[in-house]
Amino acid sequence: MRALLDVILVVLQLYVWILIAAAVLSWLVAFNVVNPYNSFVRNVGEFLYRVTEPVLAPIRNILPNLGGIDLSPMVLILLIFFLQQVIAYYIYPYVF
Repeated sequence: MRALLDVILVVLQLYVWILIAAAVLSWLVAFNVVNPYNSFVRNVGEFLYRVTEPVLAPIRNILPNLGGIDLSPMVLILLIFFLQQVIAYYIYPYVF
C-alpha cells in the first residue's frame, strides 16, 4: 500500500511540473517569445492544454474574473501541495 501512495505522490509532483510548464509556455506565446505556428511548440502546447484544462476549467469557473490574470494554476498547485502533505503526514505513517 505504501508503494501505491509513493506512486500517487510522484504523479502529483509530476503534474505540478506540467502545470508550471503550461503556464510558462502560455507566457512565452503571449509575449511572442516563441512562435505558436511552429509544429513542435503547437504540439507541446496542445498536449499541455489537454492535460491541464480539464482540471483548471472548474477552478476558473469558481474564481472571480481578474482580467488577464489567471490564478487557477496557482490555486491548483496549492491544492496539490495540501493533498501531498495530507498523504505524507496523515495517511502514509498509518499504512503498513
